[in-house]
Amino acid sequence: MTTAGLVLAAGEGKRFGGPKAPYVHNGERLVDRAVNVLAEAGCDPVFVVLGAWIGDVPGATVLENQNWSTGMSSSLQVGLKHLNSEGGIDEVVVSLVDLPGLTSEAVSRIVNTPGEIVVAAYDAKRGHPVKFASSTWPELITSATGDQGARSYIAEHPDQIVLVEVGDVATGEDMDVRPTA
Repeated sequence: MTTAGLVLAAGEGKRFGGPKAPYVHNGERLVDRAVNVLAEAGCDPVFVVLGAWIGDVPGATVLENQNWSTGMSSSLQVGLKHLNSEGGIDEVVVSLVDLPGLTSEAVSRIVNTPGEIVVAAYDAKRGHPVKFASSTWPELITSATGDQGARSYIAEHPDQIVLVEVGDVATGEDMDVRPTA
């Protein structure tokens, strides 16, 4: 079973004050940390969707989203369409660039849990990352709109969701605003 990793990192970070991908937090760029967490959890290959900021990301294949300003869904579509064209990938763990509390242990739980849609849970509340079997990708690509990403698709398929509690080894908080010193 081949499980790829997909980091969505194309946004401009309006509330953050600039793109989050190149932001250095605790001595490491957020994009590098996100890629490393997925790779350490067994995701191989790892892809990163960039847009507002473009740069090299060691350990990942960079995919460019020309329509990044239309919202997260366009990044998800770019990533999933590329995975379809790659072939040989059975599932993908989709994560966000701005999750500094995510750990490889949490992602490993997601990777190792079978299911069509496997969702990380923090104290029983759904969060990121989310693993999608390749059978879900065609409908996921067409249903993703605006800044919702996969939210509506997940809501429409409750019978396919497997929740995996990871709150004991990670936090699901995203970094919406730049930390103050």
